[in-house]
Amino acid sequence: MNGGILLLCLAVILFFVLMLVLSAIKIVPEYERGVVFRLGRLVGPRGPGLFFLVPIFERMVRVDTRVITMDVPAQEVITLDNVTIKVNAVLYFMVVNPSLAVVKVMDYIRATMQIAQTTLRSAVGQVDLDTLLAHREELNSRLQKIIDEQTEPWGVKVTIVEVKDVELPQSMQRAMAKQAEAEREKRAKIIHAAGEFEASQKLAEAADVIAREPVTLQLRYLQTLTEIAVEKNSTIIFPLPVDTIKVFTDMAAYAGINGSPGNRPSAPQPPPEPQPSTTRRLES
Repeated sequence: MNGGILLLCLAVILFFVLMLVLSAIKIVPEYERGVVFRLGRLVGPRGPGLFFLVPIFERMVRVDTRVITMDVPAQEVITLDNVTIKVNAVLYFMVVNPSLAVVKVMDYIRATMQIAQTTLRSAVGQVDLDTLLAHREELNSRLQKIIDEQTEPWGVKVTIVEVKDVELPQSMQRAMAKQAEAEREKRAKIIHAAGEFEASQKLAEAADVIAREPVTLQLRYLQTLTEIAVEKNSTIIFPLPVDTIKVFTDMAAYAGINGSPGNRPSAPQPPPEPQPSTTRRLES
């Protein structure tokens, strides 16, 4: 009877010793670190891998050292040119000093989120809308630098901050659309005017060539007929330039001026003027 009680006591003692040994064995993966406290005082980070803790006297806090991706909620901001917009962003950060991340701040993830929100509102409010839309890389670099300076004492490194979306009011969207449409119409008119100017120059040069060599007009006329004949149309319209018949009209006018006198019509003669009547005096 006494032997059974003794074996039972030994079994309980071995069980507690085994539990203490198992609780002292810690395994930390590669992406984590274990911050160890001994009697409440910081010892330092341990891991990755297998290590032992003194039961009851030492305590471990696990810290993830991987890059954490966090969406910054949309913030309503008034830009420098008094435009009300909503901006959201994405934040990438990681823990580079696990001891500071545990000792210096209660919740480093929540603290980093709050700083990111306030910094986003402050930084966007200091630029105008055109800078926000056209030079977003500079704003992202500025946000990353400001947030990283504030989280550095906590052992948190902010790697990337990107402004993800900018929500504009409907009135501002319509105004920007009108501006873009007016700009495109301006470019189209300039291009059209430049084309007309170049075309007029080429036409003036062609007119000079045709004026020096009238035969080129007849050649161009024949070339036009050739291009029309290729289409195999059932109806062909022959354009007749005025310069083509000008030769005949000039010849007719020349013949009318320099023709024979007999063939020319005589001009109408004016009617004869009445003669005054004369009275003869008879001498007696």
